[in-house]
This record gives sequence, C-alpha cells and structure tokens, in this order.
Amino acid sequence: MAGSGKIIAVAVSILLVVGVVIGAVVAVNHLDNGSSNNGGEVKTTNKAVTAVCQGADDEKLCHDVLAPVNTSNPKDYITQVVKFSTDSVLKALNMSDRLMVENVANGTDGGIKMALDDCKDLLQSAIHELEASGVFVDSQSLPEVFTNSAELKNWLGAVIAYQQSCLDGFETDGEKQIQGQLQSESLDSVMKLTALALDVVSGISKVLSEFGLNLTNRPVRRLLEIDSDGFPTWFGFHERKLVNEAKQGSIVPNVVVAKDGSGQYKTILDAINAYPKKHKGRWVIYVKAGIYDEYITVDKKKPNIYMYGDGPSKTIITGRKNFAEGVKTMRTATFTTVAEGFLCKGIGFENTAGPSGHQAVALRVMGDRSAFFDCAFRGYQDTLYAHAHRQFYSNCEISGTIDFIFGYASTFVQNSKIIVRKPKENQQNIIVADGTDQKNMPSGVVLHNCQIIADPSLAAENGKIRTFLARPWKAYSRAVFIENTIGGFIHKDGYIPWQPASPNTEHSYFAEFGNIGAGSDASGRIKWAKGLISKNEASKFTLDRFLQASSWLPATGFAFDSSFTKN
Repeated sequence: MAGSGKIIAVAVSILLVVGVVIGAVVAVNHLDNGSSNNGGEVKTTNKAVTAVCQGADDEKLCHDVLAPVNTSNPKDYITQVVKFSTDSVLKALNMSDRLMVENVANGTDGGIKMALDDCKDLLQSAIHELEASGVFVDSQSLPEVFTNSAELKNWLGAVIAYQQSCLDGFETDGEKQIQGQLQSESLDSVMKLTALALDVVSGISKVLSEFGLNLTNRPVRRLLEIDSDGFPTWFGFHERKLVNEAKQGSIVPNVVVAKDGSGQYKTILDAINAYPKKHKGRWVIYVKAGIYDEYITVDKKKPNIYMYGDGPSKTIITGRKNFAEGVKTMRTATFTTVAEGFLCKGIGFENTAGPSGHQAVALRVMGDRSAFFDCAFRGYQDTLYAHAHRQFYSNCEISGTIDFIFGYASTFVQNSKIIVRKPKENQQNIIVADGTDQKNMPSGVVLHNCQIIADPSLAAENGKIRTFLARPWKAYSRAVFIENTIGGFIHKDGYIPWQPASPNTEHSYFAEFGNIGAGSDASGRIKWAKGLISKNEASKFTLDRFLQASSWLPATGFAFDSSFTKN
C-alpha cells in the first residue's frame, strides 16, 4: 500500500504543477463573439491552446472550439472537443431519421433505406464511443490520460470509421444526392470535429513539453494493468481457468453446436443468442465440424464470446450475399461481430459469391480487442472487412482478389497465408485497402511474417494479371509489410493510386521492412510510396506498439510475437 500512496502523490503533484504553470500563462484574449473571423485569421487564446492547435489540421477550427475554455487543465480541451463531436453526431443521427421519413415514406428504392438504417446504427455506435471517451477523461488524472492516450485514440478513430462507413453505404448513382446532403449538412462536421479531437489528444504532449513537463516515465496507472502472471488485473478465477484450458487444448464450452443434433443447438446463431443477460466472463461456444449456411451477427450486448471449431477446413460458416445482387457491402458479411473481446479459433468463414458478385464480405469485425487464431477467410472482393478498433489475426488464411483486406481498423495479421486468387477478366488484384482518413487516426494494416502467395488459378496466368500489395482507399491510408515472404507475382510498383479522380497518394503511408522473396525487391516501388524503412521506424508497427498487445493479447491464450521475429 505504501507504493500505491507514492504513485497517487506523484500523480497529484504533477497535476497541480501543470495547473499552476498553465494557469500562470493564460492570456485571456477571447475571440470576437467566441470565434475567429477576419478571413480565417487565428487569434491566440493562451499558450496551452496555441501549443495544442499548432499540430491540428484545421488550426482555425481548433482555436474556435477551444477559445471558450478558460481553464488551467488541458483535460478540459479534450472534454470540450469531445462534446462538440458528440453534438455533431446527434445532429447527423436526427438528420438520418428525417431523411428516412422524407425518402422512404415516398416509396424510394430499398437501397436508400438500407443505407440510412446502417447510418443510424453506425452513428449510435459513434455516440457510444464518444461517451466512453468522455467518461475516461473525466475519471482519469492528466498523467493517466496522457499515459493511456492510445485508448482515447482507439475510440475516436472508431467514430471516424463509422462516419466514413455511413457515407460508404450510398454506393449507386441514384443514392448520391442523399449522400451529398447528409455529408454537407452533418457528417462533414462529425469528421472535422472528431479529427480535431484526435489532434487535441495527440497535442497534449506538446502542451506538457511547452512547460517543461515530461510524464512519459511517471509511475501512473494504466487502463489495462497486467499482473505477474500476464493476466489483466480484472481477470477472475473463471477467466484465468479458461485461458489455461485454451493453452492446454482442454476447454469446457458453455454450449455446443452440432448440425447432427449432438449438441444443445443446431445453429450457431441460436448458440450466440443463448448468451445470458448480464453474463460475466467468457461465453464459450464449441462448433462441431460441419458446413453452417447461415448469416450471423454478434451484437454489442454479447461481449467476450470465445467460439472455436474443429479446424477451418472442417467447421465452416458460409454465405453468398453480394453487392451485385443489391446488398450493401456492410450487409454482405456472412459473419459480423460488433461486440468487444470476440475470440475465435479453428473456424472457416466464406463468401461464395465469386468474382462476379463484386463486394462480398466473408467476415466483418467491429468490436475492440478481437482476435482470430487458426481461422480461414475465403472470398474474392472485400473478403475481410476489418471495420473498426483493434484486431489481431494469427496462423490464419486470407484469400481474395480486390481489396480483400480492407476497413478502418487497427489490423495486425501475423504468421498467416495471404492467398491471391484469379479475378474476373480485365480486373487486377489488390491485397490491402486501408481507410485511415485522418493523420492522427491510430488505424492501418500491418502484415508481419506472412506468406504472400498466388492461388494455383492465379499462378497459371504466368503474371498476366497485375497484383499489388495495397492502394490508398482514403487520404491517410496506411499499410506496412514487415518480415514477410512475398511471391514474385507482385507487381514491381507494389502499389497503385485509388483512382484517377481521387488518387489519395499525397499522405498515404506504404512501407516495407525485412521482407524476403522474389516480390520483395522495393527498389522499383512507385515513387509516392514510402518504400523501405529503417528498423527503428518499423518498430512503431510491431504488435505491442501498434495494438498495445501486452495489455490484452496474453488473456486470449493465443500465441503471438510482440516484436520482430527475423531481424
């Protein structure tokens, strides 16, 4: 207890020092009528706000939002911008309801109704993320906010993911008018204000350094603390028992699914829906070998499910919904999980629509701290939709053609096979399409120690079909390839622009380190790509730093490599 007292004393003293120093330099030069004008000229409010706003993409907006905050505590800057972002999401949610009444009631086609329904669900999820951010900031000291800023960025990055996904849903020419209206009147504000929130969180360190304060090495409490056995401190007996059973291969499930009737349920959906209300700990589902032709969603009220099967070639969940037949991309997923802490082992996920189905998702993952081990994801275009938050895939097989690993998440794929298939005639292959849309989003796709290989159907084409590692879906698209074995079928350019009208090449980040194989020569990569990077720079994208892995992956029982494996 004596040690804990010292930590509290240090945290309090740091907070007091920050308050005194910043309070002493506040120059209360409020902006006229609470905002800046004069053609976009920025007026300084105080030294701390200036330090925060210097790193913001929209410096004027930053000053406009933070100017009214006459405070000595930088936490209040985060609270302010999160409040503004929440208000903008509520406005967008109300607008989506209004557009639903105006358009669907008049007999508008079902595509608009699907898109607006999806927007409503996504915006409600965005409010949940912002509420979590607000509670976190209110309940933590400044040193704790600083130390655990990755958690804040994780939530705020998800809000932008949902805002962008809402717009993505309006895919046809007939839906573009509704998309434009929703974007210009509400969703643009959601993006700008949430991006500003990310900028402010990232700028707190600048405030501290402005006043000569460094909290990096201070002994403050982390949000997800780990005990001496490598478990989160909130783990109880049952959770620890489950992890040990997983490591030993002797898990006792809560329920069993079997098509032949030998389990409690014949369908996976029934087993998931049997999740008890207010359940604590893991809900373990064993799915026996069989082909399960069903569409499944794990909603956010069912966290910490652990689902395992008899192997990805024996336990298979299959579907064939696709965009070509009028289904929105988000809704084509055979299996969707929105809940936090979803774990899966030994199961195959398929979308069998084929290349003619266009967008056809096998798995969509939105819940934070989701992990898949020894699984397979089989499809063509858009196979794996890594939608939001932190996701880990290990010892898996991912196959497809166009953008078949895509989304807005912080996605880490390790020790896996990436299998590129033959697309439709006149198509080309792209493995990764990342949706990072703002510079301080924590998202991106990292492939580490994977084998990037051609399916026999593609190999038989003898290089006639161009195949690329990635293309920039959004402005700050990020894909990093570390210590992989890359087949010679990969085009020497490595990467291509998104499309002529929106190349998204100015701020994209496509980098490589320590790769081997005939396709790993980065000397001929396209000029706007980052290309080869140093080990020091690549270390920013190792598992522990990119996903904060040590705070949650040990509790899964899955094997992982937290850093480099070859270099």
